[in-house]
Amino acid sequence: MGRIHVLPEHVANKIAAGEVVERPASVVKELLENALDAGATRIKISVEAGGKKLIQIVDNGCGMVRDDAMLAFERHATSKIKDAEDLLSVATLGFRGEALPSIASVSRLHLETRAADGAENESGTIIEINGGRMARVEEAGLPVGTSITVRDLFFNTPARKKFLKAESTELSHIASLVTHYALAHPEKHFELHSMANAMLIAPPVAGYSERVYQVFGKETLDQLIAVAAMQPLERVGLPQPPPWRRQEVDADDETRAEVEAPGEMRIHGFVSKPEIQKLNRNSIFVFVNGRLIRDRLVQHALTEAYRNIIPPTVYPVVLMFLELPAGEVDVNVHPSKTEVRFRQQTVMHDFVRDSVRAALMKARPAPQFTTEIRAHATASTGLTSPNLTPGARDWEASSEPAAAAAANPAWNAANDFAVGGFALQAPSAPPLSARFQFEGGIAVEANAAIPVARGLGAKSIDAIPDNGCAPAIDASEEEPTLDSLATLRPLGQIRNSFILAVNGDGLWIIDQHVAHERVLFERILKQRAAQKVESQRLLMPMVLELSPAQQAVFSEIADELQHNGFEAEPFGARSVAVKVAPAGVDAAAVEHMLHELLDQISREEQSLNLEKIRARIAASIACHAAIKVNMPLEQNKMEWLLAELAKTESPMSCPHGRPVVLRYSVKEIQKAFKRI
Repeated sequence: MGRIHVLPEHVANKIAAGEVVERPASVVKELLENALDAGATRIKISVEAGGKKLIQIVDNGCGMVRDDAMLAFERHATSKIKDAEDLLSVATLGFRGEALPSIASVSRLHLETRAADGAENESGTIIEINGGRMARVEEAGLPVGTSITVRDLFFNTPARKKFLKAESTELSHIASLVTHYALAHPEKHFELHSMANAMLIAPPVAGYSERVYQVFGKETLDQLIAVAAMQPLERVGLPQPPPWRRQEVDADDETRAEVEAPGEMRIHGFVSKPEIQKLNRNSIFVFVNGRLIRDRLVQHALTEAYRNIIPPTVYPVVLMFLELPAGEVDVNVHPSKTEVRFRQQTVMHDFVRDSVRAALMKARPAPQFTTEIRAHATASTGLTSPNLTPGARDWEASSEPAAAAAANPAWNAANDFAVGGFALQAPSAPPLSARFQFEGGIAVEANAAIPVARGLGAKSIDAIPDNGCAPAIDASEEEPTLDSLATLRPLGQIRNSFILAVNGDGLWIIDQHVAHERVLFERILKQRAAQKVESQRLLMPMVLELSPAQQAVFSEIADELQHNGFEAEPFGARSVAVKVAPAGVDAAAVEHMLHELLDQISREEQSLNLEKIRARIAASIACHAAIKVNMPLEQNKMEWLLAELAKTESPMSCPHGRPVVLRYSVKEIQKAFKRI
């Protein structure tokens, strides 16, 4: 990092200033980001009483000389930016120069630092500040790096200290924050200690997959799908840089301006399988250029990626890393630096949505029969570490959402950068050596973890291929997917509602209604795109009475209904006459289907775009035209249905999010019969 300087007033006024110190987790966040900006490869965090009594962060970064160390406690003193234009391309986690003076003003702060090299840096510097007042400055022999100790947070502001949460709650916020920054930087060593308990020790590993395995274990990694994609950026609709920002190149006696290439966007990370469902967005973790953010644009893109795959009222578990040029994202729009603004918002939204959707379509995971029985949408945070949650429940299953939410504090407005999710109990102080005994999992050699677990290498997403697709997975290590549907041999029906089929992967149970619903849904969407929707004329026009809300919705979607095979026109003040309906829907079900569709759209809180309306109409038509339960099927009909289901893009679930297929694997059958 460069030398520290105080920003001019006109530059400082352009910074989204705000309160830095809200609670212990915010102190840890600011100091942790400073350590990462300093190039530290080893970071150790120690806390007491949930950070109320002590917060200590020790790193081996570049350190500071004496003058810089004293200047760092002035407001808007930073080495990250020099002028206002630098705010348009911030490449560091911290840049405002407010963290240290704000923290020092409400605590007893002790700083020890020593710069990396140079004759003048042979000795380090010790600085003590109590409540914003400099108490001691002296030289001392210190190792290279920086150590900051914050004691008695808010000792001089009792009104703010009174509003801190319980120690376990504050510690859960800190644990979650440190864990997720450890996930974002697998090449660095992280430690988190509370009193005598080592809550997290994460040495450097080879990549993101290994870090997830290291922190959360193999069971969590098996529930995730790898995502990796790349897309070049284009300056579509953006003004070109002014002439004085361009490079003038003289060639062939002509002067032309070479504009710097816009760069590219990259996405990598993990998303959960459709059977993993959460009641809120607290399990969505997104990093932009290494910064943990909470962005509505990205969250909406993720919701759109899972549309018609999971129910609209639940959310997936996501751990995603976005990388793009610093000039394409503005991080100076919110005081806590957790909200960002993308320069090309539509491009970013579509890129995230399409990349996640493509990964889901390619993986086509087959839900396990026993897993789906236990699966319930919960409010608890999806990613929980067994090291940080002794005695906690399985990460994806909890039948008590209220209790889970109480034990795992959610991301809220007062603390939107730290997500609780770590149910803390009295530590039993296990031996440190036992923490890394991954059974056949990770061998630590030369300060790097090597994946040796079966199938772990298949999850690696660190090498992004040039074609932008997810990396290939070794078929010998890959679990069966829904591509196996084409090999199924139907045996019969259970109560004329569920098709029983087998293949070499195990026993499969298919819900015949939702399977046909998925087939019809995708067929209707394709026919709508080609404007070749099949319809049927009713023997007698059907008159429907509409409520005021339904009438308003009908007038809004009347054109789209017509494109999907309906022919309806106003018939009186609040009535419509339906003359033509989509093919396959019984005349008796047309009235119920239209009332249900209009009610669903009228209850929608957010405005619906044309694509969502098309999906809603297609899903409603498919549901009412599909094969019903308690309907006997002949052998050739079952074979046809399975063959058509195998051709669909998303055979995992119906358009409403219910599972279509469940698999009872050969391994589970062997276990049940005590064969293994």
